[in-house]
Amino acid sequence: MEVFGLGQCAFDRLVFGRYPPPDVKAEVSDWTEEGGGPVATALVALARWGRRCAFAGVVGDDEEGRRIRAGLDAEGVDTSRLIERPDSTSQRAFIVSEIDEGRRTIFWQRPTGAPPAPEEIDVPAARVFLTDGLFAEASVAAARRFETVVVDAGTLREGTRELLDCAQVFVASEVFSRAFVGGDDPLGACRKMREHGVEVAGVTLGARGYVASFGDTALERPAHAVDSVDTTGCGDLFHAGLVEGILSGWPVERWFDYANWAAAICATKLGGRAGIPDRAGFRG
Repeated sequence: MEVFGLGQCAFDRLVFGRYPPPDVKAEVSDWTEEGGGPVATALVALARWGRRCAFAGVVGDDEEGRRIRAGLDAEGVDTSRLIERPDSTSQRAFIVSEIDEGRRTIFWQRPTGAPPAPEEIDVPAARVFLTDGLFAEASVAAARRFETVVVDAGTLREGTRELLDCAQVFVASEVFSRAFVGGDDPLGACRKMREHGVEVAGVTLGARGYVASFGDTALERPAHAVDSVDTTGCGDLFHAGLVEGILSGWPVERWFDYANWAAAICATKLGGRAGIPDRAGFRG
């Protein structure tokens, strides 16, 4: 096993259209249904790039849960550690991507089943552990068993600081960064992450690109210019790109080059998985 992931998995319903005024119907030009979730989608990308991946998370005993599992199975991701909670619903989301606006709105619902307890997770041997930290207790317990831990921090939540102390690579969203340092200072957020012992810290900034800090290096790079359709999954692909760089033995700056490219290509299609690029297309 090369990558073990623990975190969110969802079933996404995405539409491409324009918001109508209240009490007015609006026809959409595209509608997509697929599995989602930060870690789950990152593992799908890595599996398509030829990596052996396993996923652990929680679904309900509902149609969405069956479709989440089937989608991962079809991509070759090992779902033997995906826990199905009886009499519960899976995480789900309804996502509206606005034509010509380059923005999206996500309505989502947490899974109603209990989060996985550390003792429920059969942690495999793997080169990299990837987590979004949603299941804090289980994520921290698993992270302590790996030499290389990559964290996709979308939201500042309980357990985040414990994961900071376990992580070698910690790359957060702009929302996380602002909450972490109390304002718009992404490089300051990176410095604060590294005070916890993080070796490679970063913040993704959407259309503004990303910043990163490692060793004596600080990077500030713009996003690749593409005709953006939907930004769902871009952060997931960014983290998949980082893991691919680690597994490939590349220099850290090239990890970020690849991650930035993969995230941009993802934005050219509706849905987080439809836009996963072929690794061979990277020219960095």
